[in-house]
Amino acid sequence: MKSFVVVHRPDPQSEQLAIYLKEKLSCSLAWDEENPEICFTIGGDGTFIYAVKKYCEKLNTVSFVGIHSGTLGFFTDYLNSEIDELIQDVLNKDGKIVESQLLEVTIDQKEKVYAINEMRVENSIRTQILDIYINDEKLETYRGTGICVCTQLGSTAYNRSVQGAIIQEGLPVIQVAEIAGIHHREFQSLGSPIVLKEDSVVRLVSDNFEGALLCTDSNSQKLDGKSEVVCQLSNRSVRMMRYRHVSYLERLKTLF
Repeated sequence: MKSFVVVHRPDPQSEQLAIYLKEKLSCSLAWDEENPEICFTIGGDGTFIYAVKKYCEKLNTVSFVGIHSGTLGFFTDYLNSEIDELIQDVLNKDGKIVESQLLEVTIDQKEKVYAINEMRVENSIRTQILDIYINDEKLETYRGTGICVCTQLGSTAYNRSVQGAIIQEGLPVIQVAEIAGIHHREFQSLGSPIVLKEDSVVRLVSDNFEGALLCTDSNSQKLDGKSEVVCQLSNRSVRMMRYRHVSYLERLKTLF
């Protein structure tokens, strides 16, 4: 018997859906909050990301299914009105697992954190100066608010708001995009997003990270006193259980 858990947004509608889903599935699946094989998320993309972070140490054994009751549902396959259809699919279909690599971020060669969508180095207090290296080869010295490095999944998130390219699913790449770069006759940088193959390593080095934040999805931490942030695709992946096909273009159209 497979085990499952439900993670939901803290609103009345999502809570009621979670209770209903648990009740209907408990006859065939075992409830297990510690070691679930399937994690159902009820909410939006934020809830999905929260659930992945919650089970980040068990990603090789748990898969995720999203039900949309929130604002954005790019990661979700079912609307809240389709909860009964989801239940029937879970009980009667095997489902297909689709994997997507996380972004691994290493701070000063010590601390590691992970992101589903993107990592950002941002400084709203003063101009952030960064030496950007790709595979240990210096690309540029950047000046501006910060840099965003995203996964394919994250290309439709924050990356899109800084005019980064949207990357089709199935492409294991990372993208580097500027956040409000400074461009004039004294200082210039690439000024365009750059898409890098899957084994690329992006290193951001600075003599002064005072006031800067490292943001990984919705989490953030201060970079004061640090000198280096390294980004690359991780060997950890988020496993999404697909019981039905939703085309990438259909997902994309939910954003506008």
